[in-house]
Amino acid sequence: MDKPEPKAKRTIPRQHMPEQEPQVRRRNFNEVPLGFTPELAQTEASRCLQCKKPKCIEGCPVNVDIPAFIKLILDGDFLAAARKLKEDNSLPAVCGRVCPQEDQCEKLCVLGKKGEPVAVGRLERFAADYERAQNAAEPPLLPQKNGKKVAIVGAGPAGLTVAGDLTKMGYDVTIFEAFHKPGGVLVYGIPEFRLPKAIVQAEVDYLMKLGVKVELNNVIGKLDTIDELFGQGFDAVFVGTGAGLPKFLGVPGENLSGVYSANEYLTRSNLMKAYKFPECDTPIARSKKVAVVGAGNVAMDAARTALRLGAETVYIVYRRSREEAPARIEELEHAEQEGIVFKFLVAPTKIIGDERGWVKGMECIQMQLGDAKPDDKGRVRKIPVPIPNSEVVLEVDAVIAAISSGVNPLIPKTTPGLQTDEWGHIMAQHDTCRTSKKGVFAGGDIVTGSATVIEAMGAGRRAATAIDKYLRGEMEWLKEGELPAPAKSGH
Repeated sequence: MDKPEPKAKRTIPRQHMPEQEPQVRRRNFNEVPLGFTPELAQTEASRCLQCKKPKCIEGCPVNVDIPAFIKLILDGDFLAAARKLKEDNSLPAVCGRVCPQEDQCEKLCVLGKKGEPVAVGRLERFAADYERAQNAAEPPLLPQKNGKKVAIVGAGPAGLTVAGDLTKMGYDVTIFEAFHKPGGVLVYGIPEFRLPKAIVQAEVDYLMKLGVKVELNNVIGKLDTIDELFGQGFDAVFVGTGAGLPKFLGVPGENLSGVYSANEYLTRSNLMKAYKFPECDTPIARSKKVAVVGAGNVAMDAARTALRLGAETVYIVYRRSREEAPARIEELEHAEQEGIVFKFLVAPTKIIGDERGWVKGMECIQMQLGDAKPDDKGRVRKIPVPIPNSEVVLEVDAVIAAISSGVNPLIPKTTPGLQTDEWGHIMAQHDTCRTSKKGVFAGGDIVTGSATVIEAMGAGRRAATAIDKYLRGEMEWLKEGELPAPAKSGH
């Protein structure tokens, strides 16, 4: 296409991605955004100023050369754009869908200072989807194997990234995954309408073409310990087991039938395909009025899933204001468009049951925001304060807790010498992902707590570089008993 002059680029509006209509999509599990056409992608790519010192790259946790792949889209070389992405990003089709670009690369786009930034994520998705549709993914030329073996515990975003990078360096890599499908949170946590599982599988298949081996249904800490992996000949181990341990509300009535953690609810629906029951044999309760407590991306996923499973009314109950909701803006907007009812500045105080022990209501209290103070994760936020005598009861038959998640203690408890913080997160250095145990690296949510897919992948890239240096003898380990510097929290 004709390339606009630099001044004209600033007048081209950000291109809208076609989507399913809200009243249609709220009753199906098909993907909501439909993707750019080649024409839309090239028009959007033409907005990029091709800055000499691009800030957008600094905002990307895996340092994708953003202007370079966008220029290839503008030139019409879509396959080359996909390959350029894969030089730095092992999962571009995933990141193009679920990464919070508005808080990372797009946030630093020069165009965003006076208008709307370049739609980096949508262009990333377009290039990756185009390559997959053409069945044109070509593994790069790989070096000869160097004789070193690395074990990866967990097939989530961090583990998959480490595996891909190390395989390209000549290492023999095996991933050990506890579930029956690889992908971690990408398959158990994110719904089909936001991230189709076939796309995750295609990304995993590409890594397997590179030579990555995947052992499924393998719970490290039960079948084998970290020390036993070393005994089997592995030279280094990366732990990327995520933070999937559910947390509940701590209010009376949580033991009633019809109360779920978002982790269980989404895992049953996503990974075990309960939404296809009886075609798939995992049942899930169909509720009519559902309250989801929390306002992050997980809460949006749970609420929108409940709607698609047949709920007539779904509430989001959040103790702070909309401005403080941690979910992506796009996820909040999609939920609102689909008819999710938001109850801001409201907190649950009690879950009410019927004579059969099933949920029939949730008592809530109105909140107001008080002084700003740092919370237990270092975030400076206004503290929600209850308003006396403001209790109300929501009539619901299901409650889903989507407030946070913790880490599974299995690996720390079965790995002598592996140090953790007060919340059970593995202590690991940010830059190298080294832990207190020699030869063991860790990254992603198991270190930072719940964060983003791309932040986990950034940790995976840093870990791969550090593992390579360590196994080449270019990195000394921490002295015995020396704690690693804390990782940068993803909260």
